[in-house]
Amino acid sequence: MPHYNVFAIMECISVFDMLKIGIGPSSSHTLGPWRAAEQWIKKLKSTHKFHLVEKVTVNLYGSLSLTGKGHATDYAIMLGLSGENPETIPPENIKDIVNTINSNKTLVFGGEQPLSFNPETDIIFNKEFLPFHANGMSFTAHISGKKYTKKYYSIGGGFVVKKKLKSSKRKFEIKCTFPYPVDKGTELLEFCKILNKPISEVVLENETSINSEAHINSELKRIWDTMLECMYIGCHTEGTLPGGLNVRRRAFDMHKKLVGNKLYSNPVEWVYSIRDTEVKFRQIIKWVSCFALAVNEVNASLGRVVTAPTNGSAGVIPAVLMYYLVIENHDGNFEDVKKFLLVAGEIGSIFKKGATISAAMGGCQAEIGVSSAMAAGALCELLGGSPEQVLIAAEIAMEHHLGLTCDPIGGLVQVPCIERNAMGAIKAINAAELALDTNPENTKVPLDKVVSTMWETAKDMNTKYKETSEGGLAVGVHLSDC
Repeated sequence: MPHYNVFAIMECISVFDMLKIGIGPSSSHTLGPWRAAEQWIKKLKSTHKFHLVEKVTVNLYGSLSLTGKGHATDYAIMLGLSGENPETIPPENIKDIVNTINSNKTLVFGGEQPLSFNPETDIIFNKEFLPFHANGMSFTAHISGKKYTKKYYSIGGGFVVKKKLKSSKRKFEIKCTFPYPVDKGTELLEFCKILNKPISEVVLENETSINSEAHINSELKRIWDTMLECMYIGCHTEGTLPGGLNVRRRAFDMHKKLVGNKLYSNPVEWVYSIRDTEVKFRQIIKWVSCFALAVNEVNASLGRVVTAPTNGSAGVIPAVLMYYLVIENHDGNFEDVKKFLLVAGEIGSIFKKGATISAAMGGCQAEIGVSSAMAAGALCELLGGSPEQVLIAAEIAMEHHLGLTCDPIGGLVQVPCIERNAMGAIKAINAAELALDTNPENTKVPLDKVVSTMWETAKDMNTKYKETSEGGLAVGVHLSDC
């Protein structure tokens, strides 16, 4: 696998870029390829080639190939080519659509025209890596004996880019329309100081420069509702996860022991029911773990989740936000949810700009580590932390995830991925508490230093520990052992 060079960009990353609604189990291996297929179809239409296409083939490279089957990349490709939307498709319809394509060897291209398509031969898994990114893919349209190919790269969190850099040392600047553009933590703190506002309000100023506050509120509520529904579904679904590892869903059993005989009929009633439960210290840890496990069990079963910043780490942020609402502040409301998500999104964007949120590039430190940092900082602000303490919380959370590898057994986002969300959530809460008791003048490791260190660690990490299932637990434990 080649060595990748980081490149500097000045980029506006919205909270809605960091928190996207999609289908599991992976933002880079499922949502990214799905969106890439959509982009490719849009390109074909804009160049008036779409209705001329006679056949399509897709090549997957690197990590997309090595763990693509376990991450349902082939499913994502078929669904994307079929014109399905990951934000709105009923998850229960996915298997039927895929099974129909496999059986009939036909898909409805872009949802408009039937094309012959055999997934076994038309989706090609290539183990070699493309030079720009570990998650490379190409789409080819066959038209009148000619081939028209476009390459795409899924760079983590559902982000997709098309072209590799002409020079890895060249710095590309993308003009940012935010009034307070931020690449680093120091810049964010400077804006907080100048404006005399907490981080959430600075982020909101940026967001309102491109969207109305009513739209922002509506979208943030939709994101939170999706997270809440995901936790609710996970806590009320019994059985075994798909994929061959025979992993039993644990959130159902944990939740049943915690709630006893309480009755409710929807997610909102469920939240109030938990608030009314007398919770002891040991149960707090169980509740947080239950919330996190619930989300990632839904994710592992091709359910709908929110990238936070990725699908594989989708359970940390909702679990910590639920902790705040049902344990710390029973009077918490949407304004608290809004602040939490704004701060979390901004911290995530700093890691994306300065390092990576792709496990295929940086190991699990880039997913669980970043999500834990996002949650820690967001919780710290809600608990009354200063902007400096918010960044300290994020730094502490990431510092204690540095070097964490990505070694999914069987290429599935299950073991150790699901439990890591619970651990990341607990660490986030601890990091926030430590930061609240920290004098910023005494901190030794600023956030920007841990971001750059995480990137250096990512570059030094052996390829087999970067979502290839060629090292760690992935080779220490075999499917046959399970």
